[in-house]
Amino acid sequence: GFLDNAALGNEEWNPWEVDEKNELVASQQRYEANLKMIKKASSHLEQTSLRVQIWGKAAIGLYLWQHIFEGQLEPPDVTAQWREGSQKAGKTYFSFITGPSVVPGYFSVEAENVVLVLNGREAAKIAYATQWLHYARTLIQTRKIQRVAVVLLGNEQCNNEWIQPYLKRNGGFVNLLFITYDYALVNEEDIFQWPLGVATYRNFPVVEPSWSMLRDPRPYLCNFLGTVYKNSSREILMEILRQDGFNKLCWIAAREQWQPQETNESFKNYQDALLQSDLTLCPVGINTECYRIYEACSYGSLPVVEDVMTPGDCGNSSVCHSAPLQLLKTMGAPFIFIKNWKELPAVLEKEKKLSLQEKTERRKKLLEWYQNFKASMRHKFINTLENSFLSGDKG
Repeated sequence: GFLDNAALGNEEWNPWEVDEKNELVASQQRYEANLKMIKKASSHLEQTSLRVQIWGKAAIGLYLWQHIFEGQLEPPDVTAQWREGSQKAGKTYFSFITGPSVVPGYFSVEAENVVLVLNGREAAKIAYATQWLHYARTLIQTRKIQRVAVVLLGNEQCNNEWIQPYLKRNGGFVNLLFITYDYALVNEEDIFQWPLGVATYRNFPVVEPSWSMLRDPRPYLCNFLGTVYKNSSREILMEILRQDGFNKLCWIAAREQWQPQETNESFKNYQDALLQSDLTLCPVGINTECYRIYEACSYGSLPVVEDVMTPGDCGNSSVCHSAPLQLLKTMGAPFIFIKNWKELPAVLEKEKKLSLQEKTERRKKLLEWYQNFKASMRHKFINTLENSFLSGDKG
C-alpha cells in the first residue's frame, strides 16, 4: 500500500474512496430514478389533460356552450359565418366552433377528441348529420383523431335507429351519445339523456337573474303563447281558460299555424309574457318536453307541465322509469305536473291566494334549481367524457 500510493506523486490517498464512488453511483441512480418519476408524473399529467374540440352543427350546441358551459363566442354576432370559443373545465381544454363555414374538410382539426353536435330530427337533417359522421370516421381511420362523442337533437318520437350502427357498442366508432327526449336506450353507460334546453335557433338569450325578476309583482297569473293544433289537448286548455274567465287573468296569445321564425315583436312579447307571469303553461306538442319549459325557468316563471306521454317510441329506459321528462324529474324539477288541464282551475285558484313573498320564495327556488341543473349537466358531461376518453378505449 503505502509505496504504491506514494508513487502516485502528489495525489492524496483516500481510504474511503471506494465507498464514495459507490455513493456517487447510488446518488446518480437516485437522481435518474427521481427524474424518471418526475417525467412519468408530468406525462401522466399531460395524459389527464384532454383536448376536446366541439363541432356545433345543430342549435343545441349553443345551449351546451353558452347556457350550460357559460362559454363565450367570438364574434358575438349570431349571423357570423364562423364563431369560436374555448375554456378549461375539469381536466379538459375545450374549444368550440360553429357556423355555416364549419364544413367537413375545410377547417383545422385541433384535438384528438371530438364532440359532434348534430340534428337528427327529420330525414333531411339526418342526411346532413350522416355526412359529418362519415367525415369523423375517416379522421379516425387516418389517425387524425382518436375518440368521438355525439350530442344529438333526437327525433321527437324517438325514432333514432339510424344512429345505432355508428355506436362503438355496435361495431361503430362513437364512444358516447348524449341524446334529447326520453329515448328508451338511455343506459347511463354510453347513452345519456340530454336536455332540450331553450330555442337557441330563435336566439333565445342567456338570461341573468335580476333583483326585479325575483321581487317584482307580476301582473299575470299565467301565460301561453303558442300554436293550438286541431284536436289537441291545447284546444281543451283554451276552452278551460275561457270557461272560467282565467283568460282575462293570463297572457294568452294562441295561433293556429306554427311559426318557425320569430319577428322581433313576437319574440319581445314572448319574453315579456314569461317575465310578467307567475306560471307558464306547457301543454304537450309532438313531444312532452319543449323549449318553453326551459325558457320559463330562465325567467323564474314556474312551468305547469302536462305530464302525459306523447305517441311514438319514447318511454322508460333501463335506468329511468318516470317517463315522460325522466331527466327533469330525476333532477328534482320543482314544477307543477298535471295529467289533465281540467286540474288547472284549482291550480290557478290556489295561485290567486299566494302572497308576493311566497311567490318570491318560489321564484328563488326555481331560478336556483335551474342554475344547479345546468351546472350538474356540465359536470356530468365533463366527467363522462373524461372517464371514457382517459381510460383508453373502454366504453
